[in-house]
Amino acid sequence: MPELRGIGVSPGRAAGPVLHLAPPPALPAPPPAVDADAEKASVRAAVASVAAELERRAEAAADPTVAEVLRAQVLMATDEMLVDAALDRVDAGASAPHALADALAEHRAAFEAAGGYLAERVADLDDLRDRMVAACLGLPMPGIPAPGHPFILAARDLAPADTAGLDPAVVLALVTAEGGPTSHTAILARTLGIPAVVRCGEIADVADASLIAVDGRTGTVTTGLSRADADAVNAEAAALVAGRAASHGPGQTADGHPVALLGNIGSARDLTPDVEGVGLFRTELLYLDRADAPTEQEQVAAYTAVFAALPGKKVVVRTLDAGADKPLPFLRMAEEPNPALGVRGLRIARRTPAVLATQLAAIATAAAATEADVWVMAPMVATAAEAAAFTSQCRAHGLPTAGVMIEVPAAALRAPSILRDADFLSLGTNDLSQYTFAADRMCGDLAELLDPWQPALIALIAACATAGQEAGKPVGVCGESAADPDFALVLAGLGITSLSMAPRSIPAVREALAAHTLEECRQIAKAVLAADTPEAARAAVRRTSG
Repeated sequence: MPELRGIGVSPGRAAGPVLHLAPPPALPAPPPAVDADAEKASVRAAVASVAAELERRAEAAADPTVAEVLRAQVLMATDEMLVDAALDRVDAGASAPHALADALAEHRAAFEAAGGYLAERVADLDDLRDRMVAACLGLPMPGIPAPGHPFILAARDLAPADTAGLDPAVVLALVTAEGGPTSHTAILARTLGIPAVVRCGEIADVADASLIAVDGRTGTVTTGLSRADADAVNAEAAALVAGRAASHGPGQTADGHPVALLGNIGSARDLTPDVEGVGLFRTELLYLDRADAPTEQEQVAAYTAVFAALPGKKVVVRTLDAGADKPLPFLRMAEEPNPALGVRGLRIARRTPAVLATQLAAIATAAAATEADVWVMAPMVATAAEAAAFTSQCRAHGLPTAGVMIEVPAAALRAPSILRDADFLSLGTNDLSQYTFAADRMCGDLAELLDPWQPALIALIAACATAGQEAGKPVGVCGESAADPDFALVLAGLGITSLSMAPRSIPAVREALAAHTLEECRQIAKAVLAADTPEAARAAVRRTSG
């Protein structure tokens, strides 16, 4: 059966008939003349209508991550600079739909040029354009198909508003021609537990109603299935899900070697009862889309909500990971030619040290008022000197356990020196891949370089794990690679002590570890380290693990 290849972004398998999302209304030809007042009113009405609909969907969303994503899109839609840019174009003679499309195209170009976090949001802007054009024309936006039976949804890309309302019982899997591992399609698919593959361009050529199978772990889409083939895939997937639903307890290998399985969260609402702790508490949600920095009291309240829910458990707090690619108005940072290589993460403290000092004070206050085991780490550390300065500042605030994220190859290469002062390391494999291979995470043409199975990346992970073992200090992984059950075996074999991921991914990883002894994981890791390509590395796991 023919196989198509993409990037697996949400694990799981499903089979069924594929249906394609209909395209949005096309932009009409520009009119010869416009009534400026009427067109401006149309611009404002379209913005208000789209923002209200997105807010309605956010209010209806059961999952807090889904609601946060939709509210971020509302803020984009109502941005004063965007609206003013559209009104200026009306003054220059454009109709409302053309004015909005042009203004959003300008924003899109700026986001793409910024790279990083903003480049990953261009699909959200495209969705706003389509919705606003449809509103101006008085036409509905095409919704998710409703054939009356379960199906696999295919599209060029999916916007948050499309993905947020999906019912996993109806939409069995997602396949998009565009998108990336950190796009909102990927984030929401993982949150909802729907298998998903992105960057599969050939899906556009698969006819509606064709039976296909999607593997969200390997990134394969199998076409030409019979009904019996599809039924067999779904029966196997259902058995796996049922088995994992009964899975519980701490992460460990078959012979009892502990590998802590922790959750990645953005707020207390993301917590689930069965996590051993939190390996990545992203604090930037407190800061985004604000004209002023959150006060120390606001931060204390947010941190306390998380810490209080996890008495006696480890919570690793990442300090503010923002900068030119995640612009924060109150930082008043200068425009940079290459934001991914600019002032971001810990580097912000060079210009505005008070932001980090206030955050550390708030974390310390919240930690003292609760019983959580609070650890703190800094993003974008590049040198041992930066690590030493950060850990010293943490301890001055009464935070005894301080570490750093390894996202820069220079830091991975100097891990032993960094561990002289740092208490632990946490590898952010998403950014470490990007910087190791000089490949932007949103560049589809370079997707194979961002594969966590790349030998160079695995070698850097191994070097950090070895440094941790020699120093007697823990080394964890909090990037998306930690959620891959096969890759988890490699990481355990290399000596990684904890894996942090979206809570939904934990049962599959727990099962994989429990099926192998530590020595088996070490043999798997040894075989993978000897591989020269990602394909050979994956094959080595299958061959070695049986």
